[in-house]
Amino acid sequence: MLDFRHETFLTLCSCKSFTKAAGLLQITQPAVSQHIKYLEEFYGCKLFDTANRKIRLTHQGELLREFAMTVFSDSKHFKENIRSVQTATMQFSFGATLSIGEYVMPEILSRLLTKYPEMKFQMSVANTQVLLERLNNGELDFILAEGLFDKSEYDSTLFNLEKFIPVCSPKSVFVKDEVSFHEITKSRLILRERGSGTREIFENILQKNNFSLHAFERIIEIGNMAAIKKMVSNGLGITFLFEVAVKKEIEEGSLSLINIPDFSEQREFNFVILKNSFFRERYMKIYTLLKQIFNEHH
Repeated sequence: MLDFRHETFLTLCSCKSFTKAAGLLQITQPAVSQHIKYLEEFYGCKLFDTANRKIRLTHQGELLREFAMTVFSDSKHFKENIRSVQTATMQFSFGATLSIGEYVMPEILSRLLTKYPEMKFQMSVANTQVLLERLNNGELDFILAEGLFDKSEYDSTLFNLEKFIPVCSPKSVFVKDEVSFHEITKSRLILRERGSGTREIFENILQKNNFSLHAFERIIEIGNMAAIKKMVSNGLGITFLFEVAVKKEIEEGSLSLINIPDFSEQREFNFVILKNSFFRERYMKIYTLLKQIFNEHH
């Protein structure tokens, strides 16, 4: 178990200010400095580079940050996890990004509960950045993320590859013929907020095609997937979403696929846990259960 000085270290890593760290921890600034000095003497290396009045982690500091984050996170979960070692009574708390949380997990969790009625779980739905922060803070056991993230900082396993597609109203001029990327920039773009996986993936695709959001004349940001689909269905703009999120609407005819030549994009849905987690074997057991149920019905 790590001591209180490691908590000071992690707080300083997060806010990059001795003054802010002291305020958050409700201790004095000299106390923060003493805690860091103790750790540097204990580990025999510099943890922070404070040149030019900026605080940067050294390579050794990065290694300690990864280790301390994992230990603190695991310690938060240990009491609950140690009580339930059987699949039937397993309990866990996880996060899912919007497309996964709304359109993939409900069916999986329903079938999981039918098979294991004693199982307990909590699912939080938020954007990728919020979920990664909650994972780092030990609030979640694992997350299922659709967005871009630094895989070198986490232990991630591919859950599924999902098509990422452009859609419009069935009455749109884009429905009948092939259209170029340049042509669709003249339409209003309706997209998710900054920090969402869908938004980051779309911006990445634009960059790959030598475009940016600035190419679109009109842009609306909305954090609700249902609202985006409704507005597009009503002919108020176009959007790019995962196929799983609009499959029902396309089948019913309330949304239509935009035919952009040579546009074929797939992106990863990833199962993400903290590196070197004490509970890795347990979390991967849950991953196997979720994946097995998903594969049975796809």
